[in-house]
Amino acid sequence: MVYAKQEHSLDEYRAKRDFTLTPEPAGDPTHSASSRAIFCVQKHAASSLHYDLRLEVNGVLKSWAVPKGPSLDPANKRLAVHVEDHPLAYATFEGVIPEGEYGAGTVMLWDYGWWEPDTRWSKEFAQQAQEGRPLDIEGRLANGQLKFILHGSRLAGSFVLVKMKGRGARNWLLLKHRDDDARPGYSVTQHELLSIATGRSMEEIAQREPPRTAANAIPGAPVATDA
Repeated sequence: MVYAKQEHSLDEYRAKRDFTLTPEPAGDPTHSASSRAIFCVQKHAASSLHYDLRLEVNGVLKSWAVPKGPSLDPANKRLAVHVEDHPLAYATFEGVIPEGEYGAGTVMLWDYGWWEPDTRWSKEFAQQAQEGRPLDIEGRLANGQLKFILHGSRLAGSFVLVKMKGRGARNWLLLKHRDDDARPGYSVTQHELLSIATGRSMEEIAQREPPRTAANAIPGAPVATDA
């Protein structure tokens, strides 16, 4: 699938961090080696616990902080606060951001996989695909709505991000579409408590415990950039 391209900067991301102190990657705008766009979700115990949804778009990770975490229940509407772009290398980051640094706290790699625009639910994407034009993801984000499909170990199926009106420029809603991957009444964040990459709990990551054995970690998960 071909996407419309646009250059991005990581200036805001870098300005907030001292890379001589934080183990987070500095990174550069780039593209993953895979032909598929990656996504990840990181559980982040900063000043308040939240989950960060990150989608690869044009060489960076477009990012939203989701205070209550993502849901597979279509009845749930999750606030998703748009934050600064992150480098692609962040998609496998897991570790502890030291006190005094931006976002200080424990970070778990909670889900990882690939994503694609949903041409079934989005008339704009369907028309662009039918006409053989690049899919304009940036245009959909600028218009305040992105419909997409996740292919992860814990999150799967069709979702939509919708920008809220009159509540600040960064506030969006994350919703699950009603499809075969929907799980009404199920809380995926309460059931899935360990790292997708290392099999560790938040407490074990905070204490810098070694990764659990491969048998306990989820098969096919990426190797976390531990710190």
